Amino acid sequence: MKTELKVKFLQYLLGKKKDDQGFTLIELLVVIIIIGILSAIALPSFLNQAKKAKQSESKTYVGSMNRGQQAYMTENDSFTSSIDAMGIGISTQTANYIFYANVGTGAGTEAYAVNYSVVTTTGSGLKNYGGNVYLKSIGANSELTSVAYLCETKDVEANGSVAVGTTGTTCTNSGKLIK
Repeated sequence: MKTELKVKFLQYLLGKKKDDQGFTLIELLVVIIIIGILSAIALPSFLNQAKKAKQSESKTYVGSMNRGQQAYMTENDSFTSSIDAMGIGISTQTANYIFYANVGTGAGTEAYAVNYSVVTTTGSGLKNYGGNVYLKSIGANSELTSVAYLCETKDVEANGSVAVGTTGTTCTNSGKLIK
């Protein structure tokens, strides 16, 4: 190759601009806007799922308390107001809820227990859950069996309990029957 051609080629390589490196400001802004739009769509969904997970804790605990009351009634012929006595191994308070168990007065089909949760942080948007366990006479020989159900509500009654009736599967005070 001729030296003139080599010199011109080297000058071309040295003088070549570095236009192909990096991103322009507009390209970066477009990417940031797209990420912002995607996060604006995904964030409310994520927060809603986090709230549902917290509520699931309460729903599970109150359901366990209902089953614990049924087991306690089978063994002791009475309901209990002690969560520890139910033998279900749950804490009476978590980061989001405080759990309670109340026993109604009466014997036979008049006996009942109300288990419920109360949200620890007001304004969190979490729902409260309440369960009721009661005895019901079934069959021709009037055998007693225990029946349990669960209610979901945002309201808490004046006595602190979630809106559940004492007998029969009814939720009161704008409660929603779950199972």
